[in-house]
Amino acid sequence: MRELRLDAARRRLHGLQIVSFEQLAVRLSGGFTRPIDDESLRSAIQAALPETPLGELDGIKLLPGMVDAAADTLHKVWRSGIDLAERAHEHPRLNSIARLEAAVLEQLPPGMMRPADLVAAALKRLVHAPAVLGSVEIVGITELSPSWRPLLMALAAHVPVAWIAGPRPVPEWLSETEIEVRRSDARVPEQHMVSAATGYHEAVEAIRWARALMVTDGVDPADIAIAAASTGDYDDHFLAMRADANLDLHFVHGIKVTTTRDGQAAAALADILIRGFSQTRMRRLAALCGSETGPFQSLPQGWLRVLPADAPLASRSAWDRLLSRLTAADWPDEQDHTPTLRRIVDLLAKGHAAADEVGAAFLTGRALSIWRKALLDGPSVSLDTTLENLKQDDGLEACVSPAWMPASALAASPRRHVRLIGLSSSRWPRGISEDRLISDHIIPTAELDPLPIGAADRRDFETILATTENEVTMSRARRDSEGRLLGRSALLGPAAMENYIGRNAVPAHAFSETDRLMARPDEFAGDSQAASALTTWRNWHRKEITPHDGLVRADHPLLLDILARTQSASSLRLLLRSPLGFVWRYGMRLQMPESGTDPLVLDALAMGDLVHMTLDLALQNLEANGGFANAGDAQVTAAIDAATTNVAGAWESERAVPPPVIWRRTLDDARKLAERALTYRGEPLEGARSYGEVAFGGATPKTGADSPWDAATLVAIPETGFAIKGYIDRLDLSGDGTRALVRDYKTGRPPKDDISIDGGRELQRCLYAFAVKALLGANVSISASLLYPRAEIDLLLTDPEATLGELTGYLRSASTNLSAGHALIGPDTGGTYDDLAFALPANAGATYCKRKTPAATELLGDAALVWEAQ
Repeated sequence: MRELRLDAARRRLHGLQIVSFEQLAVRLSGGFTRPIDDESLRSAIQAALPETPLGELDGIKLLPGMVDAAADTLHKVWRSGIDLAERAHEHPRLNSIARLEAAVLEQLPPGMMRPADLVAAALKRLVHAPAVLGSVEIVGITELSPSWRPLLMALAAHVPVAWIAGPRPVPEWLSETEIEVRRSDARVPEQHMVSAATGYHEAVEAIRWARALMVTDGVDPADIAIAAASTGDYDDHFLAMRADANLDLHFVHGIKVTTTRDGQAAAALADILIRGFSQTRMRRLAALCGSETGPFQSLPQGWLRVLPADAPLASRSAWDRLLSRLTAADWPDEQDHTPTLRRIVDLLAKGHAAADEVGAAFLTGRALSIWRKALLDGPSVSLDTTLENLKQDDGLEACVSPAWMPASALAASPRRHVRLIGLSSSRWPRGISEDRLISDHIIPTAELDPLPIGAADRRDFETILATTENEVTMSRARRDSEGRLLGRSALLGPAAMENYIGRNAVPAHAFSETDRLMARPDEFAGDSQAASALTTWRNWHRKEITPHDGLVRADHPLLLDILARTQSASSLRLLLRSPLGFVWRYGMRLQMPESGTDPLVLDALAMGDLVHMTLDLALQNLEANGGFANAGDAQVTAAIDAATTNVAGAWESERAVPPPVIWRRTLDDARKLAERALTYRGEPLEGARSYGEVAFGGATPKTGADSPWDAATLVAIPETGFAIKGYIDRLDLSGDGTRALVRDYKTGRPPKDDISIDGGRELQRCLYAFAVKALLGANVSISASLLYPRAEIDLLLTDPEATLGELTGYLRSASTNLSAGHALIGPDTGGTYDDLAFALPANAGATYCKRKTPAATELLGDAALVWEAQ
């Protein structure tokens, strides 16, 4: 219609009206009549379904998809001219649909009529047809629904009516009427058949073809069309490539609303209403809906900083705990905006049941229109799915742009250069399926849908071939996205005529800069980024150590800076067992990307943190109430139960938690491990006092509990150049201050053999024992051990001083090597627990690391000896 109107304007055909046949019937029926538009129909169905008894359909009438199914069925019934009221007695299902139709018609505004009612009203006013309509021409269609045929036939007796068929097929029922049929010879375009590797490859070749026509052959963009019987399989591909190619490819059938900012705003709101709270969802909603008129408008710029970085905030209770502790000092402008944020949380907590209210509060303009349309298309509980299926106009002008469209649209509006894609046996023609509510045994499909989709696909294909002026290229994919072979469409000619296009074939015309560079290896190799990437890839596959494996210049300022910092047991372990990881983590600040989903179970590190927090809090409570050394097992158990409850609340506020059942089981396991750790008494100390999570070396104390020393005091390891800091899990001091027990809790499994340094994995006992002696004095006798509460095993370090001397040598060698620029891989690089493995080549543990380890070990020299230490 848009192209016909443009043509009429160019030819100055004043007074020419270009309308659909439905609009013609409305014009002739007069008054304030109008057709039933899709939005009004869906709104009426949604309002009628809950209140209307539908018999055997009552069980499904409120399920997602019912509005769409009912609208589709009613459209088919009305187009085919079936009177449901007269046929309701034939089957209970027809009775149900008839009752739904009656309820829907009551909901519709006055004057909004079904096709049969419009035809009846128009037939009464046929005498006015010469004045209202004048001569009538039916253009661009190959079939007319049965409900409109009586009006067309009757209209021919009052005004000239011509069916402009051109080269298109003509329906048989026209031969029995007095309507003039105007035919013309079919076009004979050049026909080409090609096969591409996949559907994506088809889309790539189509964009290349379109650009080549415009740039090389000078074809007008408005003369180019790409079409498929079903566009859904290709929409995402074309949308992505349209931007990459900088090509105004018009989507005739519209684009998904979720590809626009307004659609994403609606989707963000639906996500939080349906799936519940989380910090990620709240941040996304604030970014997309923080407009000048929304509820976020009154919050200061940068307000998201008040949300704890690691807190999932995945429940209403977690938000309540956060809001209860916020003060004015926490906000960027030092004014208390907590009431505003609380109102936002309260509004979102109403969930999808209050979708109308919440949408009106958070969305404006186009986003609010999309939201309301989604609510008309389906229930609020399926808003996310409904939004995913909604489409809108892409804002491009069809008459001046190359177009991507359904085959049915191309059949009605021909273009000179056409590419048909998706011509596989399962995609073109499509199979005929039964109606979702009226099965074939109730009303035959041929009667309910006299224009079946399979026949329409065949007719559209024939029409396109007959109406295209210059060329038609027919394309199919050899395999689907999962690698399965696809058959040829029955509409295609002999296979011998097909041109095979390889997936990596050099294109004659590239559609984008990326495509051009990939097609021209010499030009690609000249690009600095490409040359760097290629050199890196080749160096990764060499056995020798190269600059791309961690070799840097000696005494690099970054290396010297991170070595001069105060270290922890964890950082020194990383230095010894993965120098490359040490530089990445502490020099380049790389960290593992945060997962957007809550964990199914806590990993080993998180489980250890949970147990340590529980032990620390329980130990503080026991020391404050008579001392841990004097507490009985019952008192210890009570303290651990109370600590577990408090820790669980804090954890839920700040970190992600598993599903409730697994989370309760995890807390029980943590409680059990903590109880075993505290009830394991070990060596008794007279008048002992116990401390937990004791900060030293400049580490910030985690609590306000008493400490046996000044936590800010520097602790330096002699002859290494390293100062250390950290937290001792548990420290027991005798009453006279001459004995100290240093314990480090381990929630995993104990080693099979006795260990000292364990290849550089175990440094805590040695370093913490040295820190305690350095802070309390050389006269204090130190016992350092690893306590495994799961197995109730306490591994004592037999000779801390000898172990420290051995460790000092390893640390000195590691520091010297890194200063020399050897930031190389180690045994922990690319391992199971290496959270920086994403920065390594793919499958590095099985390929890259095995290839480079011998050369890296040789280059590290003495620094690699620690890997073999007991």
